Amino acid sequence: MTFAYSSIRTRLEDGVLSATLDAGPLNLLGVDLVRDLVSLVDTLHNDPGDVRVVVIDSASPLYFSAHVDLTAVPQYTAEAAKAGGPGDASLGMFLHRLARVPVITIAKVRGRARGGGNELALACDMIFASRENAVFGQFESGTGALPGAGGIQHLTRRLGRARAIEAIAGADDFDADLAEHYGWINRALPDADLDGFVERLAKRVAGFPPEGVQAAKRAINDLTLAEPAHIRSDAVTFQGLINLPETRERLGYLTERGLQRMGEIERDLGKAVAEYAVDRSARSGRTPRQ
Repeated sequence: MTFAYSSIRTRLEDGVLSATLDAGPLNLLGVDLVRDLVSLVDTLHNDPGDVRVVVIDSASPLYFSAHVDLTAVPQYTAEAAKAGGPGDASLGMFLHRLARVPVITIAKVRGRARGGGNELALACDMIFASRENAVFGQFESGTGALPGAGGIQHLTRRLGRARAIEAIAGADDFDADLAEHYGWINRALPDADLDGFVERLAKRVAGFPPEGVQAAKRAINDLTLAEPAHIRSDAVTFQGLINLPETRERLGYLTERGLQRMGEIERDLGKAVAEYAVDRSARSGRTPRQ
């Protein structure tokens, strides 16, 4: 059993494995980070050793994970496929496997968790977030795509139909308080209290007999997780939509303005995805469509 990775810092103490994402300031889900996550999840399935709880957080105070690396979709998808074989070649099916690891997983979120980064958090058993600093969002509809790695499945089950449509079709940002109110996350906590709360909960669960905890998680997963066919369908739809001309145009517009780089666009991505039509209309002298 080893937990040594290039883009994830790990520390094991009292049955709790801290896994800190450290793949640059945005923690984009790209080749390196997906490869390391696949390796981590394989170990948790096959040889977890003394690990009872995994806490996933970020080395960046500003970004838990901004989203997938949009310049490397085929490449990170190939890495994700190693978790389940060519028939399950998608980030969504890899995250579905994460949701079924035989230990408890907790996402501790500071900063922004959007797109695939939010879907990574949703694949964990629990999400606790900094009230002052955490932001959640599925921005894909604003570019002409849709969440393709489990976001639709998880958010519909957590939020209900109407709020899921608001979150996904609206493509806007949700602060931690609103995310807690909607049921997106377990709790929003004052930033100063977040680390201590998660540590106490993780060590509490890690101290219980693992057989009972694992049996409870399996039973809850069987009642609540999406069927693999639905996740595969979302992944196929995502792959098709991101190659549409308007989607490529909107992503190009955001990239020119700073997408995938530290700065205003990534900080306020929920706002930025709605500015494309306004800017295009202003340049052409037309009134934006309502």
